[in-house]
Amino acid sequence: MGIPVQGAAGLIVPGAPLAKAASPETMGFKAYNLARMAALGLNVPPAFVLGTNLCAHPEAVTPALWRDALTHLEAATGLRFGDPRRPLLLSVRSGAPVSMPGMMETLLNIGLTDATLPGLIRSTGNPRLAWDAYRRLIAGYGEVVAGIEAAAFEADLDQVRMGEDERALDFAALRDLAQRHLETYLRLTQEAFPQDAVAQLQAAIAAVFRSWSSAKAVAYREMRGLSHGMGTAVTVQRMVFGNAGGLSGAGVGFTRNPSDGDPAPWVDFLFNAQGEDVVSGRRSAQGHDRLAAIAPRVWEELVEATKALERHFGDMQDFEFTVEDGKLFLLQTREGKRTPQAAARIALDMADEGLIDRDTARSRTAGLDAAALTTRVIVAEDGAVAATLGHAATASSGVASGAVALNEEQVAAAEAAGKPAILARDNAETHDVALIDRVRGLLTRHGARTSHAAVVARQLGKVCLVGCEAMRIDEPGGRIGFGDE
Repeated sequence: MGIPVQGAAGLIVPGAPLAKAASPETMGFKAYNLARMAALGLNVPPAFVLGTNLCAHPEAVTPALWRDALTHLEAATGLRFGDPRRPLLLSVRSGAPVSMPGMMETLLNIGLTDATLPGLIRSTGNPRLAWDAYRRLIAGYGEVVAGIEAAAFEADLDQVRMGEDERALDFAALRDLAQRHLETYLRLTQEAFPQDAVAQLQAAIAAVFRSWSSAKAVAYREMRGLSHGMGTAVTVQRMVFGNAGGLSGAGVGFTRNPSDGDPAPWVDFLFNAQGEDVVSGRRSAQGHDRLAAIAPRVWEELVEATKALERHFGDMQDFEFTVEDGKLFLLQTREGKRTPQAAARIALDMADEGLIDRDTARSRTAGLDAAALTTRVIVAEDGAVAATLGHAATASSGVASGAVALNEEQVAAAEAAGKPAILARDNAETHDVALIDRVRGLLTRHGARTSHAAVVARQLGKVCLVGCEAMRIDEPGGRIGFGDE
């Protein structure tokens, strides 16, 4: 059936041993590492996997192929997909045999319809959560499956929030937003948003498989010298809700600082949010301090989980997690991308801590360029400290200078003039991957240090600063300003 078996029910569930046939090549690294976390006893939401062998033939991935696995998932969760009383909602995620951060698609809240929404409200007692999940589904499905530009749904959001943080919107405002999204979907596709849960899931799976061939995914593989023939797997997983209010939220982190190697968890977190809010590059996140202050038990549990991950994987990890009503769920882990300076420190520290042997530490540092380990600072022409124009979060440290470029045309113009360029954007988004490779650095007004685009910039050795709220971009004028400039 193309579904790698994890446990007796063919599922990835906490405590299930890793199946002998499981491998990154057949089920993708995301699902493979999810299964390894489950085998460690870490709390992961139950899931099943459609293997990489199906990527070349997405037309064969019909409901008949995955219906049995879905039935097992329903049994494991006590919920039913498409049920109007206790609906099971799903995330549908990509996962190639090698890490390709943010290059393929994810869909959340699949299975939510006009018929199942009242059941979600009754089962959770949280109408705000239900309407927030519904408006997110319509927008996400509209972008990924129907090909609607994200700006259309962002315009709906701007009209409803009137400058307010969307996390402060109540259920009535979110209900209004969902209705606006339904109208936008109908207007731009000439079709009503699908109200059949099975049809939603089938279309979501097909869209994620198709995203293997998206322009940004192809560009990334070519840039990294990766094979186009590997294909992606698809993981279908029970939704957990970081947008449930209270002690809920979503986060992305590294078990150590990927910029300088400091041996402490490096986490971005948003209360009352879903994971895409953090990694999309469209929202600015907070560091771990607020999570530790408001939910200390969750933070302590997360720190212990990071230690377990490093002991098992023997390397610094990049992980994603959700907190739902004070309960921690691990959603992903992979080897963390890091700067050369961080690579050197992490290898030496891990050897000192007994996590890796000396030979492994030497192999991890053997290819490092001494020039890349040099720390640089910016000074004014008279040798004094340079004036500060704005503050941002460091996603990838270093010093870079160049002409400001706001789009591909301006990057090309700088290249033609033999000048380096700095790409300035409102958001750090992965469709800029080819441009990021051509510039010296990336500066964004919004976005988190752990957004996918920031991770790619770090991997490419580019200086990357995110969340510079003082920056103002004048794209028609081809310039940027800071503060009141």
